[in-house]
Amino acid sequence: MKSLAGLLLIFGLVARGAPVGPAAPAVFRLPTANRALLQPGGEERYFAGTEGKPWTSGTYGFVRSEGAQFHEGLDIRCVQRDRRGEPQDPVLATADGVVVYVNDRPSLSNYGRYLILRHSLEGLEVFSVYAHLSAVRDGLRPGGPVRGGDPIAVMGRTSNTHQRISQERAHVHFELSVRLSERYVAWHQAHEPGQRNDHGEWNGRNLAGFDPAPVLREAAGGGANFSLLRVLRSQTELGHLLVPGRRLSLAQRNPGLVLKNPRTDQEGIAGWEVAVTPTGMPFVLIPRAASELGGRRTAQWLSVNAAVAGRVGSRHLVRERNGRWELGPDGQKLASLLAF
Repeated sequence: MKSLAGLLLIFGLVARGAPVGPAAPAVFRLPTANRALLQPGGEERYFAGTEGKPWTSGTYGFVRSEGAQFHEGLDIRCVQRDRRGEPQDPVLATADGVVVYVNDRPSLSNYGRYLILRHSLEGLEVFSVYAHLSAVRDGLRPGGPVRGGDPIAVMGRTSNTHQRISQERAHVHFELSVRLSERYVAWHQAHEPGQRNDHGEWNGRNLAGFDPAPVLREAAGGGANFSLLRVLRSQTELGHLLVPGRRLSLAQRNPGLVLKNPRTDQEGIAGWEVAVTPTGMPFVLIPRAASELGGRRTAQWLSVNAAVAGRVGSRHLVRERNGRWELGPDGQKLASLLAF
């Protein structure tokens, strides 16, 4: 594997090795030197679309296969190449954080070589993912701290897919996500016994993403007024899901997402009302008392945004049957994982 330290010296970007001190408010930075996202009309220079498709297929959401295929993050174009045309862009930590996972075996994932960082701010536990890397910074291991803006890797084209990523499409795949469960390995063994799990707790099914583009734009322009929580609360709503049970680890790890309910202060918690995006990301958590559940004891949709539910991409989370909204197969798995 090529030396990341040598590549960073070439571009004058030497990683700062000073230990991280007391936590400071994280400010999300662009994860590469490509700044076209912040320039009017710069999207085509920023997003790497799939082969033969427009730049929009490199954005977040149901942007592929006529809206049926979900893309979990942003594909950010290369701006620096070596003499052979290979990508050389340093990949930067988007915010202060801690390394939680490094996959250095490209054959194990269609993300190729990738790493995940954890960031804590505003009562939120957020994870950033950087994929298709050619190299990870020497010495970067789980538990190690990083500063926002630190070089952590070099952009590449690694993947285990049949169709390789071309030089022209060289990019870093970048995600921002929340972790659904802290017991994913046990859940996977119980619910997906025939499926391999090469990445443990950091299996992609355990990370529910949101669009990083508004976060990066608002962080760049908002300064001290930037609020990630405000961005999350503005997500499009698919519906409100009932997750029975007193304990919700997602709420314990993300108190910023929890709305106070005086009724549960008096009566205790019997379940959780969870606002969910069309991609299955919980973004508002409301504790509910038994007296508010009306006898409901199973996971179910409490309300559904019919206009959003009718879109192709949301149909696996919710479906309509005999005039009632039911959990689709992905909705059932989401509710099960949250409650596990």
